[in-house]
Amino acid sequence: MSTDASSGAEVRPDSARRGSADPFDGIRFGAAYYAEYQPSPRLDVDLDLMAEAGFTVIRVGESVWSTWEPENGVFDLDWLQPVLDGAHARGIGVILGTPTYALPMWLARQYPEIALDTATGVTKHWGSRQEMDFTHPAFLFHAERIIRKVVQRYRDHPAVIGYQVDNEPGLTLLYNRGVFERFVDHLRGLYGDVETLNREWGLVYWSHRLSTWADLWKPDGNFQPQYDLAWRRFQAGLVTEYIGWQADIVRELAGPGRFVTTCISYDQPGIEDVDLSAHLDIAAGNAYYEMQDSLALPFTEPRSEGWILKGTWALYHLADLMYSSKQAPFLITETNASSIGHASLNFSPYDGQWRQAAWALVSRGAEMIEYWHWHTLHFGTETYWGGVLPHSQVPGRTYRELATLGAEFAAAGAVVRRSRPDYDVAVLYDSDSKFALSSQAPFMAPGLWLDPDSYRKIMAAFVRGAFDAGLQTRLVRPQQLFPTRATEGVEAIEGADARAFAAAYPVLIVPAFFTAADAELDWLDDYARAGGHLVLGPRSAYADREGRARTEVQPARLNEASGAWYEEFANLTAPLDVVEAASNADDFLLRPGSAATEWIDGLTPTTADSLVDYVHPHFGQWPAITTREHGAGNVTMVGTVPNQELARSLAEWLVPTPTAGWTDLAPSVTVTSSTADDGSRVFFVHNWSWMPVSVPAPVDVIDLLASGSTEQQRVRAQRSVELGPWDVRVFSTGVSA
Repeated sequence: MSTDASSGAEVRPDSARRGSADPFDGIRFGAAYYAEYQPSPRLDVDLDLMAEAGFTVIRVGESVWSTWEPENGVFDLDWLQPVLDGAHARGIGVILGTPTYALPMWLARQYPEIALDTATGVTKHWGSRQEMDFTHPAFLFHAERIIRKVVQRYRDHPAVIGYQVDNEPGLTLLYNRGVFERFVDHLRGLYGDVETLNREWGLVYWSHRLSTWADLWKPDGNFQPQYDLAWRRFQAGLVTEYIGWQADIVRELAGPGRFVTTCISYDQPGIEDVDLSAHLDIAAGNAYYEMQDSLALPFTEPRSEGWILKGTWALYHLADLMYSSKQAPFLITETNASSIGHASLNFSPYDGQWRQAAWALVSRGAEMIEYWHWHTLHFGTETYWGGVLPHSQVPGRTYRELATLGAEFAAAGAVVRRSRPDYDVAVLYDSDSKFALSSQAPFMAPGLWLDPDSYRKIMAAFVRGAFDAGLQTRLVRPQQLFPTRATEGVEAIEGADARAFAAAYPVLIVPAFFTAADAELDWLDDYARAGGHLVLGPRSAYADREGRARTEVQPARLNEASGAWYEEFANLTAPLDVVEAASNADDFLLRPGSAATEWIDGLTPTTADSLVDYVHPHFGQWPAITTREHGAGNVTMVGTVPNQELARSLAEWLVPTPTAGWTDLAPSVTVTSSTADDGSRVFFVHNWSWMPVSVPAPVDVIDLLASGSTEQQRVRAQRSVELGPWDVRVFSTGVSA
């Protein structure tokens, strides 16, 4: 990768377009559609309404195995034909799902042994979904049979543009006996003998030494962190194997020309998205977010816990996470059409927020926005999970605004899709450290000694600070960066050696990189030495690949490079004020209200300069942030979880001028950007508030959403761009042919 010196934007070779598996020249737009759920036949009415709203894609078939196969070996495969025929007649592409995540009850009745155990000997009751042990041979036999039947029936239908295998995998960890025995066999292959396992896991502690493999205890209630890490890795591997198995079957039958993906819910416990996505042609996932005032900027509420995002920053962060799965564009297979969740969660968007959220996701690489779902269900668990149409089936506010969005995608989608998201800073995101820090959590959660979401709490502080500073982040993953982490099918980032990476990514933030190998820490050292600015956050460089605390001075293998070390750490029960250090000579400016939260590493500078100090009679002996030149670059240590203002102060110091280049922005305005191979740029300008705003355009641009000729759409540099309440505008520096 190289960088355009005039703009700082990444110049992408043609190979960077890998992952764009759909030949459609634009942004796909549509919804999940289930004609089989309609209380009365209305296929033509539905499809006509979709076409009028600019829909170009629907997802079908993934939730109704019992419709495809109402009895064991009895198949009804023709019911979907009218849906596909009707979609094709209207120019709507179809993503066909394999129905393996929602079992038919005859399968549960005839093969009770396939039921999922949520703990050893504790079987999950039937009546929800994903209640099965997906590794069980009886389940796999029937799953393969229905996959083959469905794909063979429709593989030649011209409406089918791709396949979604399964849905939201990794929902629950498997505790079935067969899974545990397979885990033991996995450990035998990995460690060879029990003495090696005893040594690597430190099982001398609490008399856990094994004499034979049969001594390994079940994972329920386990407190041994090395065991827990191995168990989480193994469970994620099972999910990756399962989805890859389905993808291989579909590819065998469907032939070339159709993509294969799945719908990832990124917060599920059994997911390692990079390894899983290596088996897919394009990454895809859910983007569910709180609406209304949770999208307002500025936003000061705490981050949300669970699968519903809270805050505009979190929506962008999820999009960046999806992009990082393959370092390529991705699909949104589900997102808010209206209220989400169950009967008590009725918070539909304000006018304008559908457009805002959709364009935000597109700005970070989404090539499809697909809503869950077309019509609000009249029965079942998700009766009040709002669709594009309400219970009355009469098009209303949701439909009208999405029709506006469909017209905008039709007008601007082709230009937008040719560009790729820009970035100001790279952030290392490590699922493995997330697994490890769930059992070695540095924080407590309400009612819990250990906060299982500790990793993402640390990560969120840094990415939220970057967002508040107007910076764009590019998440990078260890499997894509370090040869020590290379896994099957995962492509390395171009220029992933330390020197080339430092040139392409001048700032690399590394929060909570806990389970790091020696060679990976040495790579980080080399990165800074080669000219990069390395920023180390709490819990980075503390443990080895087994999750064992390292014996080196912390941060391990990087204390010399950072010019600071620590041996003590402490939790904070309340935010702690910070001030600029008296010796601060690096123009680090603290925003009012900056504070340390949650954690303190007792940083002891040796050759580093202090940038920020704590205001406290005891903790004041240690700096909160230090920095030091290292070779041609720098290493900055952040010894706390920064609050929003401190994290923003750090980000503004790291990158004073964002790549997007739009300045003098109101607090409610964000500008993100992307760059095409020909150097033209696209700007996405959002106003996340009720108050209209004006923003000066820094360069001549074309308004991609305005009607009229190109000259009528042109906005000259320094002229004001007007945005109404909850508004979004999309501009280009040049419309490529």
